[in-house]
Amino acid sequence: MPTEALISRFLDDLSPLRPLAVWAHGSLGGGDYQEGRSDLDLIAVLPGPLTPASVRRLIVLHRHLRAAPLADRLHCSYLTPPTAADPERPHLTWAHGRIKRRPVTPVTRSELHEFGRVLHGAPPAAYLPPVPDRELRDFVAADQRDFWRPAVDKERLWTEDIWVDLGLLTFARATVTLREGRLISKRQALTELPALGAPREVVEDITRRRYGEHGPGPSPDRRARLTRAYLGPAIDALVAGYR
Repeated sequence: MPTEALISRFLDDLSPLRPLAVWAHGSLGGGDYQEGRSDLDLIAVLPGPLTPASVRRLIVLHRHLRAAPLADRLHCSYLTPPTAADPERPHLTWAHGRIKRRPVTPVTRSELHEFGRVLHGAPPAAYLPPVPDRELRDFVAADQRDFWRPAVDKERLWTEDIWVDLGLLTFARATVTLREGRLISKRQALTELPALGAPREVVEDITRRRYGEHGPGPSPDRRARLTRAYLGPAIDALVAGYR
């Protein structure tokens, strides 16, 4: 299986840096991983501190992986024990072919505690404190309000598969988290969307593409119109109802 081969090679290449733990979250952790479609979202805990030399070694490691199947979908954030507990601290992250810094969000932290897959070393609870329910809900509501709602108004984005898929799936997952205080997978989010009033032909289109089914779907322009017409008011109502 290419995914397992990539993980094995990544762990071997990372071993000289003596990782304390490596975990998978997202689809791989939650049991909804679709090889070739899903990203491979990882977190590694290194002894630290991350010096310029160790950062260069990580960049070289990821560049050497680029020829491997699925390597472009492998994203990894690098934590150290003194910094892992801070939910607002940006951590060194390899994503989309380059190094950046970004926090490990309350959603990711909650996923790791609930269904994170341990690939190496200690479990998430060894380094990450539990996420308070209010912190998780506040983050989810703010993400819908401050990121996704403004994005709905950017018409040019919504002819692309990624925006339609993530926009609707993230909304369904946010709704369940705010309503019930739990996390759900993308597959479960697809089953929630019809009951939430999402346009059925768009939901069916996402399902076909995500799970390799065949059949015609709406044109990109029609799909964009349907998605934006639904998602804007739906996010407004969700955020307004959250206190």
